[in-house]
Amino acid sequence: MANGVEIHNITRGDGKLDLRAEIIQGLAQAAGQRRIPTVVLYDEPGLKLYDAITTEAKEYYLFASEEDILRRSAGDVVSILSAGEHGSEGAMVLELGAGALRKTSLLLDAFAKHKSTAGRTTYYALDLEHKELVRTLEGITEPGSELASALAGRVAVRGLCGTYEDGIRFVNDGELAALDSGFGKDAWDSESAPRGRSNPDVIARCSKQAPRHASASPMSTMSTASSNDEPAYASSGYTTPPSDDTPASTSKPLHILFLGSSVGNFPRDDGAAFLRSLPLRPGSGDTLLLGLDGRNDKELVERAYHDPAGHTERFIMNGLKAAGRVLGTDELDVKKWAYESRYNEDLGRHEAYYKCTEPHTVKLDSELTVSFVKDELVHIENAYKYSDEDAHALFDAAGLRVVHRWQCTRKLYSLYMLERPAFFFPLVKTPSTTASFGMPTVSDWREMWKAWDVVTTGMIPRSMMHERPIDLRHICLFYLGHIPAFLDIHLSRLLGEPHTEPESYKDIFERGIDPHVDDPTQCHPHSEVPTNEEDWPALDDILAFRDRVRARLMRLYDDVAAGKRALSRKMARVLFMTLEHEGFHAETLLYMLLQRAGPPAPGTLPPSGFALPPWDLLRAEWEAAPKLTEHTVELGPTEVVLGHDDVETPDEAERPSSGDEEFGWDNESPKRSAHVGKVRMSWRCITNGEYLAFYEKQKDTTELPKSWVLLDGRFMVRTLYGPVEMEVAYEWPVLASYDALSTYATVKGGRLPTEPELRLFLDQFHHSNAQNVGFRNWHPTPSTMGLPATGGKGSNGGAWEWTSTVLDAHEGFQSSILYPGYSSDFFDGKHMVVLGGSYATIPRIAQRRTVRNFYQHNYPYAWVAGRVVYDA
Repeated sequence: MANGVEIHNITRGDGKLDLRAEIIQGLAQAAGQRRIPTVVLYDEPGLKLYDAITTEAKEYYLFASEEDILRRSAGDVVSILSAGEHGSEGAMVLELGAGALRKTSLLLDAFAKHKSTAGRTTYYALDLEHKELVRTLEGITEPGSELASALAGRVAVRGLCGTYEDGIRFVNDGELAALDSGFGKDAWDSESAPRGRSNPDVIARCSKQAPRHASASPMSTMSTASSNDEPAYASSGYTTPPSDDTPASTSKPLHILFLGSSVGNFPRDDGAAFLRSLPLRPGSGDTLLLGLDGRNDKELVERAYHDPAGHTERFIMNGLKAAGRVLGTDELDVKKWAYESRYNEDLGRHEAYYKCTEPHTVKLDSELTVSFVKDELVHIENAYKYSDEDAHALFDAAGLRVVHRWQCTRKLYSLYMLERPAFFFPLVKTPSTTASFGMPTVSDWREMWKAWDVVTTGMIPRSMMHERPIDLRHICLFYLGHIPAFLDIHLSRLLGEPHTEPESYKDIFERGIDPHVDDPTQCHPHSEVPTNEEDWPALDDILAFRDRVRARLMRLYDDVAAGKRALSRKMARVLFMTLEHEGFHAETLLYMLLQRAGPPAPGTLPPSGFALPPWDLLRAEWEAAPKLTEHTVELGPTEVVLGHDDVETPDEAERPSSGDEEFGWDNESPKRSAHVGKVRMSWRCITNGEYLAFYEKQKDTTELPKSWVLLDGRFMVRTLYGPVEMEVAYEWPVLASYDALSTYATVKGGRLPTEPELRLFLDQFHHSNAQNVGFRNWHPTPSTMGLPATGGKGSNGGAWEWTSTVLDAHEGFQSSILYPGYSSDFFDGKHMVVLGGSYATIPRIAQRRTVRNFYQHNYPYAWVAGRVVYDA
């Protein structure tokens, strides 16, 4: 029986001449700046030498760590990939830089054994070396082998010979989907697959791609980015991922494997750009399985890249020979060079060089001769390492969301499953930059609208549109009209233009329902909303109105860009206010919908375009996480600065805007100082588990939190996916009213913190990049702030936090001119200031240090947690 495999040549042109030119260009630089492209390491002899590193050099922990993860967790990986709405359709699995396939075979075996892959899965191995593709692919499909028998009828195996760029183009052009759809039933039977259609002329196509372990940057060969109006992941020098209506679309999800910490061989910014270029369709079920090496001990890293047996040294020195073969010269004499290996801890990268051992001259071509001096270094490779913070910054820059993370037994190395979700809000990289909190960009609006549409038309069934998820609010349909009406009203006032038709929508949806009150009859006085279902506009009419208002806003941006309208400070402020108003309401609507998600009253749908949480895996991960060894931290005495200076003035329509002002709501201004006495602050918010123990002792006098539900005698915690077991949510922050958590704190001998106390704590110990905000998750996470040994930096679990400070006018406070009642309507002694942000708070709100939200002290629905402070 034949065990041949199909190998398709997907290259365009021959990269050898480009590589020769790149080698010459790199060596022609001034001494100290010379380099050889990393891709030369991966010719056929180099691949075999690299395989020897992975099998014989025990010091090279990267391969063994990744293999350790896959041996233990390949089944879990495939289970997540096979879950959700696309899981039963089979999949296309594309591995970038496939190599020897020893680790990949563990995943393929898991695909073959998983019950949900009966829809047919095709694995495509992409690599440069044709001969190596033939050897490795035929090795895993060898007739009679255990793996081949498992794959037969379940997983088809194919080869793609080309560069990373070739593979990305192949997917973007729809060629991979077309190739996959052309396979018949026999394509998944490795026992009867036709003898390979490999092309013997396709050999060693060197380009600016480096398989697995290499560091070449493909930046110079990728197409120009689209406009700045595109989402963050498209603003690079790489190809924009295809939209859902491109030829690349298919019902099957695409799962890309990029193993071996290969992205670490790109410079950090280039690595993010490359990940942005990957053809993962937003919200489609496509995923990326990415390996990343951690910032580990210097000695450990140096041994890994310079093992005593010399495996890595032979691999690196072969690259010099390979460069000579490309140049067609034997003047690059390895005897005059040595391998120089070093780990740069400050930059978190391993660096590999050729070190000149004696002065000599090399003729690179007929017109260029280069002289090398003794001890001169020529760069060949970098391997960047990623701390947790580095990794999340990488994913954020690439527009990718973490679905799950696996770590090796020694916690040295990680595999991340990532997706490009239906919408994505990048975290604010430098929260002190005012431009991050000023006038929103077109991209900001587009992502906000995607999020709003997922929450409204995606999560609210039509049958629920005329229902109130909680009694204290309007029907769901109201909010679909209120958001565009609010925007439309402010655009009309700003521009002196009529309202978008129909005019009657202003009267119905103008009503200023605010999330800060618990009685809709006490909101801003506007006309009454309809009481009968038949008096409401039809849903489709409201959505058409929404789209007309959005188009109106985009015309304003176009007019400003074209110079037809001057950008005034008032215009910029209106745009800031209306975008953040929509962001606040998305969160409000979600905590309302939470009350109707799953039993006992099913209705709310889970968010589409995001992978389902693997609850069992998450629970195991959280239970195994390090626990705090200390429970409080001492603060004060000191002064803390609150607020910023952003006073709204009547002349803002005449004042030009720079476009980068830091705006805020009226209660954020002006800047002021407050004293914090000496106190001890809890490291963590009160957890569900802690509150459960308290509740069981006080249940006769304590109300069940609205974030919990009692089902069949068991306490469960509400999520937008339905209730989860208390054991899953045990370490999450408990979300409850101020009154409930203040009582808990008092029983524990403490109290809830004042606004200055909590602000000081968050300033010192709340790391912005670790926050569970901006829909990184659709649920809380454990509220541990991080071990004191790490400075306590971490997340509070994704919740606002109560303070004991009553919302009131402070010195210098001025009510907003554009929205006069935003704060002042609630100076009633009943509303408490809350700080931070929840998992559904957009980053520009959650990460703006000066934001002050507020809720009535007995309000039980909002996603607000609390931590205990003790007077010293």
